[in-house]
Amino acid sequence: MLAYPNIDPVFIHLGPLQIRWYGIAYVFGVVLGMKLAYPSLRRLGLDRDSIWDFPTYLIIGIVLGGRLGYVCLYDLSYFTGHLSKVFAIWEGGMSYHGAALGTVISTYVFAQRHRVSLWPVLDLLAWGSTIGLALGRVANFINGELFGRITNMPWGMIFADGGPLPRHPSQLYEAFGEGLVLFITLGLLRRHGQLKDGQLFGCYLMGYGSIRFCVEFFREPDSQIGTFFGLLTMGQLLCITMFLSGAIVFCVRRSLR
Repeated sequence: MLAYPNIDPVFIHLGPLQIRWYGIAYVFGVVLGMKLAYPSLRRLGLDRDSIWDFPTYLIIGIVLGGRLGYVCLYDLSYFTGHLSKVFAIWEGGMSYHGAALGTVISTYVFAQRHRVSLWPVLDLLAWGSTIGLALGRVANFINGELFGRITNMPWGMIFADGGPLPRHPSQLYEAFGEGLVLFITLGLLRRHGQLKDGQLFGCYLMGYGSIRFCVEFFREPDSQIGTFFGLLTMGQLLCITMFLSGAIVFCVRRSLR
C-alpha cells in the first residue's frame, strides 16, 4: 500500500481568499491548451485579440455546462428541493460530460461570431483539452475526491473520505489515460492521420469515451446514484453515448468531399 500524500488542496491563502489547486488546474489547462492551438487558430485567419477571446467562451462553457450537467445528471432530486444550491459551485459538484457539451456549444458560438469554420476549431479544442483533463484529474487527486474502489493492489491508497481500506488512485489512472495517452494519440493522428476537419474531434470523443469507460470499473460509483443494471455507472452510460457520437462525427466528416 502506498501512502496518500495529503497535499493541502489550498495552494495559498490570501486573507479570506483561497486559491485552490483545482482552480489553478482549470486556468493552466485553458492557457496551455490555447498556447498549443494558437498557431493553428492564426492560420484560420483569426487575429490575436479574437484568439484570446476564445478562453472566455471556454470558461463559461466549462463552468455552466459542468455545473448544470452535474445538477441534471447526478443529483437532480436534491437540487429540485434546493434551488439556491444550483450554482454553488464552491461546494463542489461538476460533470465532465456537461462541461464537454458546454464547451462545444460555446465553441460554436465563438466560431459563428468570428466567422470561422467550426470543425477545425473543435479539432484544436479536442487536442488541447487533454492538457486540462490531465491537470484536472491531478487536482482531484490532491483534493482526495473521486477516488477509486477498494483494492488489495500494492499501490492502493487510503483516502480521508474513503474509509479505512485502500482504494485505487483512479484519478491518476484518468490523468494518465485521458490526459497523456490521449494527448499523444491525437497529436500523432493530427500529424500523420491525413484526417479531414472534424475527424480529430470524432477521434477524441471515441478515445475519451473508451478510456473513461474502462477506468470507471476502478472508480467508486457516485453514492447517490450507484450503478445501473448492477454494473454500469452513470459515467459509463454517458461514455457510450460519447463514443457513438464520436463514431458518427468521424464517419460523416470522412464521407465529405
